[in-house]
Amino acid sequence: MPSTPATLALHPDRLLPVDPTVRSIARRLYEAVRELPIISPHGHVDPRILLDDVPFADPAQLFVSPDHYVTRLLHASGVPLEALGVGQGLLSEPAAREAWRLLCSHWSAYRGTPVRYWLESELVDIFGVSVRPSAATADAIYDQIAGRLTQSDYRPRALFDRFKISVLATTDDPCDDLSVHAALVADPTWTGRVVPTFRPDRYLEPFAAGWIEAVQRLGEVSGIDTGSYTGWVSAMEDRRRYFISHGATATDHSHADAGTAPLESEEAERIYRSALAGTVTSDEATALRRHMVLEMARMSTEDGLTMAMHIGVRRGHHGPTSARFGADTGHDLPLRGDFTDPLRPLLERFGTHPRLKLVLFSLDETAFSRDIAPLAGFYPSVYVGAPWWFFDAPDGVRRWRTAVTETVGFSRTSGFIDDTRAFCSIPARHDMSRRLDSGHLAQLVAEHRLDEDDATEAAIDLVSGRPQEVFQL
Repeated sequence: MPSTPATLALHPDRLLPVDPTVRSIARRLYEAVRELPIISPHGHVDPRILLDDVPFADPAQLFVSPDHYVTRLLHASGVPLEALGVGQGLLSEPAAREAWRLLCSHWSAYRGTPVRYWLESELVDIFGVSVRPSAATADAIYDQIAGRLTQSDYRPRALFDRFKISVLATTDDPCDDLSVHAALVADPTWTGRVVPTFRPDRYLEPFAAGWIEAVQRLGEVSGIDTGSYTGWVSAMEDRRRYFISHGATATDHSHADAGTAPLESEEAERIYRSALAGTVTSDEATALRRHMVLEMARMSTEDGLTMAMHIGVRRGHHGPTSARFGADTGHDLPLRGDFTDPLRPLLERFGTHPRLKLVLFSLDETAFSRDIAPLAGFYPSVYVGAPWWFFDAPDGVRRWRTAVTETVGFSRTSGFIDDTRAFCSIPARHDMSRRLDSGHLAQLVAEHRLDEDDATEAAIDLVSGRPQEVFQL
């Protein structure tokens, strides 16, 4: 006789403190923020899904193939990325169903991870799934989700409204014409808000493959000759203005280090021309990139775009996988991070400038208490970015909150950042953050370090006030 599948249910007190007294306080704090609209100031959702409003293709395309949080652990468990549909575009029905089966049959690989927490929240709250994924239940769950995806209530725009997303920021190349964003604004049937974010990384890395072609394209799009460094600066300023005219409020930068050492103008020009000629050395390219980041901060003091820095990543750690499947396929890995001295040139010039807002993110959690929080505790321009990527997990968030609060409190932090390509994970991630912050604040109340009304104000501010102020949303 076949066994009954294990049920899948969400406990109402998940992630709240275990101690009964603290938990009761946390429940009240969480209730104050549970239904507040979502502000998503940094993510990677393709805005075209909202413009076209085409139903999602299948469960694999929604939950598996595009989400490197999901695929990397399956790959570590011996599942080939090609079997998961990574980098293959729209899958056939048999291929999509097989990718879904692989996820479900390896469900135990996600025990204790935030990925499992998010997936379970999505399956239960959005799609009404009530049995635990497994090899035995994979097809039934696939059919249930696929059936829901054919309904109008599960199209992207309907889900955007259901998720109570107040504003969604995308991540966009400086040469993007932003036609999708413009079309959304012009669409009388669209009532949401989606804003672009200026992401110039590949234009600041002269040693990277494709840099020459990128800056040539920058010149074509801006109509400014990028054959010189001064031309590159003017072209960047032009594209930033273009983004601002389409609603952008922030730039985003992700490099291996936080260096901002300046170069003399003649040296910057020499290295730039050497890079265009293909003769630049690695050390020269790094020096020019650090100078360019400093230039970006100067631009922010003039045009007001918030400057977010996601620092300390070795992109494409496994070359063969990058060559076969492309970027963002699960093997971008953390590097050690230093901020205090590397950022000093930038902060000595602009750290007290009234228009600069600089949000610092790190994959080295020792940097939060050692560098980032102390910097934010002095410089009015600096904010502590939320736990990112490997630390956007329950225990990572708790460690981060403890590490930074004693130095900067709550007001010098950014608010939660979901940083996701997986559209349906947005509400699960934000709800996780609200529960964890409610628990942290409840502990302060229980210890008589905060009054409950004060903690309630802080909880609401973390959800609404911080991202609105820091990212100007």
